[in-house]
Amino acid sequence: MTCSTSPSPEVLNVQTDFIAYVRYEEKLLLLRRHSSDASFPGLWDGVYGSGSTPEEVLARVAEVTGLSVDQLVLHKEGPDRGIDMGRTLVDVIPYLVVSSSDEVTPAGVYDAAEWIDPGNLQDYNCIFSDLEMEGADTLFKEMYGSVGSFLYIVKSAIGSEQRLASEMHARIHGSGSLRTLKDEIMSIVHPHSMRGYVFVEASAKHHVEKLIGRAGGRDPKARRGLNLTPLKNAKSVLPGEAPLENILPYLEPKAVTSGIDVGCIVEIVTGAFKGEKARITAVADTKEEVTMELYEQVIPMTLSMRGDHVRVIERVNE
Repeated sequence: MTCSTSPSPEVLNVQTDFIAYVRYEEKLLLLRRHSSDASFPGLWDGVYGSGSTPEEVLARVAEVTGLSVDQLVLHKEGPDRGIDMGRTLVDVIPYLVVSSSDEVTPAGVYDAAEWIDPGNLQDYNCIFSDLEMEGADTLFKEMYGSVGSFLYIVKSAIGSEQRLASEMHARIHGSGSLRTLKDEIMSIVHPHSMRGYVFVEASAKHHVEKLIGRAGGRDPKARRGLNLTPLKNAKSVLPGEAPLENILPYLEPKAVTSGIDVGCIVEIVTGAFKGEKARITAVADTKEEVTMELYEQVIPMTLSMRGDHVRVIERVNE
């Protein structure tokens, strides 16, 4: 009697690669692959390579960017992701590498480079987006979030912004289940000059939605089974990631004389001359002080006071 054996099922080859996401200050480096590239022709990438040590990662970044290893610091490693590339299952590990220079010369499989705001990442066709697997179109962005962060905007009730920011902070630093979000939520900011919104720096939008109790949106049916208590003053998380360049002006402190020019007509809002109108004759930004002439007095008077003690009611060019 002869024995026969059936052919063994086909086994996928498994390999381990990495993507190094390179940051310079607030910008993220994207490298475009050659149109003749065998894997992801014409798509944007970080620095793709193979290796398992920090030295190998930094050496690969230096090789294809023209940056020196001395200009690079490996800042963070994220969890690997299994990516089905057809006959090969690839475990890809994301790394965040910080550069002290933005002088990049693409080489190897790359023919172009751009430094972008991470909030605009969705505007680029990146590697993996052409794979036939669920969620492939956002995979590159999600992997960046695991080592970097995005800025999200939470819409709040007017006048409750600071209270909402405090409640969100208490949730991730308390003893409840949401303390597990502490590693996913990097910062919570409420700029005093912006009403109705709170900024949250996080690795992904769904973490912010969970934090405010809005995972699944505002529809109670969509949240069924999630056991979340919505924060009273949090309405929703605005769609998409917010470009940092659009938010920075609200985060940078401004001088109290900002927006006040010589020739402006102002109204005094505090002190003995409250309600009086005056014309600005000088602005001292370093002292945050303005000099003005009270022109409605019987005898014109000149006085100086802090820029936040006046309100502009008519500008020079109006």
